[in-house]
Amino acid sequence: MIPRSRATGRAIGYQVFYRLPLPLRRRLVRLAVPKYIVGAVTLVRDAEAEGAGRLLLLRQPPGKGWTLPAGLLQRREAPVVGAARELYEESGIRLSPAQLSPAVPNAVVHAKGWVDVVFTAEVPASTTELKVDGAEVFEAAWHPLDDLPQLSWATARLLAHYGIGPLVGQFPPPVPDTKV
Repeated sequence: MIPRSRATGRAIGYQVFYRLPLPLRRRLVRLAVPKYIVGAVTLVRDAEAEGAGRLLLLRQPPGKGWTLPAGLLQRREAPVVGAARELYEESGIRLSPAQLSPAVPNAVVHAKGWVDVVFTAEVPASTTELKVDGAEVFEAAWHPLDDLPQLSWATARLLAHYGIGPLVGQFPPPVPDTKV
């Protein structure tokens, strides 16, 4: 329970805040609230794969590890639209936003101030042509989930949230089942 004097001070603070003009309130909130960079990521699985399945991975500069199709959102861009755009730009796979499903969890908040909004899709690898530009992406390829190549650190951490890759069980930290 909040002490009475503190509760009274908060109430007065809110009354003053809500009397300020809206543009000034927004500016004050932006100064006080943490800032995040938001990106969209797509986990693309081979719809025809047997066994553990296959995942689309990209090799990008500097080329030290494989990554997922991903990128930063443009201003006012919906995450699912950004995911579809980045998937096409980086791999040549054109899917409508309606063909992408939110992953569970849909958003992964990283300690360094960025958030990945993650989507999934399945396409048949045998009939899906992969096109890379050679500048932003060196190579795109399907990899068996039970035999992944060397992944970038960020990709390995992200995939661990979905039970994939070498860091499974290390990320994310366990979430308590109790209500706060």
